[in-house]
Amino acid sequence: MDFLAAELASKRKAIEDHNGRPKKYMRRGELEAMEREKELVRKKQLLKTASPARSPAPAASPAPVGDTASPAPEGDTATKAGGELAHLSLAEVVRRLRQKGQPVTLFGESERERRLRLRALELMEERGGDRAGQNDFRRAMEVMETTETEAKAKKTGSGPGAVESKEGRAEDGREKKKEQDDELKLEWIKDSKEKLYPAIYFALKRKLKEWEQAMAERPDSIKRTAQGKLAAATQVQSAEYLKPLFKALRTKTIEDDVITKLGEIVYYMQHREYQRANDAYLRLSIGNAAWPIGVTMVGIHERSAREKISTDQVAHVLNDEVSRKYIQSVKRLLTFAQTKYPPEDISQLMG
Repeated sequence: MDFLAAELASKRKAIEDHNGRPKKYMRRGELEAMEREKELVRKKQLLKTASPARSPAPAASPAPVGDTASPAPEGDTATKAGGELAHLSLAEVVRRLRQKGQPVTLFGESERERRLRLRALELMEERGGDRAGQNDFRRAMEVMETTETEAKAKKTGSGPGAVESKEGRAEDGREKKKEQDDELKLEWIKDSKEKLYPAIYFALKRKLKEWEQAMAERPDSIKRTAQGKLAAATQVQSAEYLKPLFKALRTKTIEDDVITKLGEIVYYMQHREYQRANDAYLRLSIGNAAWPIGVTMVGIHERSAREKISTDQVAHVLNDEVSRKYIQSVKRLLTFAQTKYPPEDISQLMG
């Protein structure tokens, strides 16, 4: 028994010595307790400084200055925001947040924090920061309306509009000459890919210009309708999305598989074989492999048979946002070309 008692005493002493040593870590409960103590001290100091019954004594003021220096800016900001939004009811705050497309209440958000968030959103709108949150289609609608206003001003005015029209006619003449010189040939896709870049560039530019002219030549009764505005905004949006593609064509920095598929699309579009052009578009966008949507890993283990599932035929073009936009804009040009230049063989129409 004496041996057992001595062993228990030694174990108890070892545990006490271990607890007395400085720890290299802290438990979450200890951290939360420390935070609660700091929060209580800060609230007590704020109550002391904000109490109207107490007069600001010069002897007692230096003591809490160092402790209350950090929460002072937060109090000032909350006071300003509360003064500006304090008159708003809860229903009005909720209505404004929903109008801006923002969540009414975030997780763990208090009423004061909700008002502060609303005030921050309103300040961003006043400074013009809300334009970054607009979608591309809304910006396209604004550009379309501005373009229509400028076009009407050119029709009624004189001088600069006439000069620009002359320049436009000269540019159209150059594009027609380019169309005759640089009509894409199918053998270029295999033999000389360097000739594909200018041919694709001018072909898509020409179709985009024709689409823009077709939108401008519509009667005003169609332009003012909702469908007419939607079609014009789609054209403006597609022109914006195609800018990265035109830049890559000028600098000749497009991957070989992409330029090859684009060449097929343009070739069949020029020859009004829209069904084959659509097939080339599908091979460019999603590929023709057994796992078409980029699924090249079908299991958790590496297998030798994975090389046989046509991973080289999987198109990852739509994984990139910029590529996705201009590829879909090429499909829109293809649809417009089919509408303006229908094929002689009805079987070549796209679905």
